[in-house]
Amino acid sequence: MTTEVVVKTGLRYGASGKLLDVYQPAGASGPVPAVLLWHGRGPDERDVLALVARAAAKLGVIVLVPDWRPDAPDGGRTHLRESAVFVRQNVSDFGGDPERIALAGWSLGGKAAVGVALNPAAFGDWRPQAIVGIAGSYASAAPTTGTVPIDDLRRGGSLLPPIPVWLVHGTADSVVDIERSRELRSALMEQGWPASLNEVATDHAGVIMTEFVPEYHRCLPSTAAHAVEAGSRTADVLARAAGITAQHSSRRS
Repeated sequence: MTTEVVVKTGLRYGASGKLLDVYQPAGASGPVPAVLLWHGRGPDERDVLALVARAAAKLGVIVLVPDWRPDAPDGGRTHLRESAVFVRQNVSDFGGDPERIALAGWSLGGKAAVGVALNPAAFGDWRPQAIVGIAGSYASAAPTTGTVPIDDLRRGGSLLPPIPVWLVHGTADSVVDIERSRELRSALMEQGWPASLNEVATDHAGVIMTEFVPEYHRCLPSTAAHAVEAGSRTADVLARAAGITAQHSSRRS
């Protein structure tokens, strides 16, 4: 399914007053699955995820992308919590199904998302229906929980009700080595969690359809073939994790 997308930008969420964008598939006949998608380390960079969010929405899923600040005194945990509460309480207003929300993130946001699955008690005991970690590293503390996701998994993963974890990582990523996602996938499977890893032929920025531009110190949209292909694959994973059967094929390894 491919459809038109309606974008609502600059919506305020939470007591902190941060901003959030919503990408809605137009003309849905009923409530559709949703994805809460967190950006990476750059403060208030929801725009970096615009292309991949739009691509996922075209496949029929609502995508909500909030700003947050990893440089906040608490590492951004308050912003991330407020965004999750906002989405759970308000997703139906955008045509989404509050019972079908996947949580996803890129880079540091990916670590934050995986942390919620593996230490839910540190994040209000919320259990999204699936997790997507995009180009993340999982061997240091997550901003959502303050604990190390892979350590949480190894200590108590067998005691938690498992939820699907979908991982995406570029094989040419020089910022976060793909071995971090391979390690997590193996550890999840050892604990009996449903886990997949989509390895895509691109770098850290290309996996979300962008390129890092040094003079701007940020990722900007890319039309390079490897980034377009990889970003499309990432959008597929977001849609699949939320429960939509996407059009593009996804390779698992």
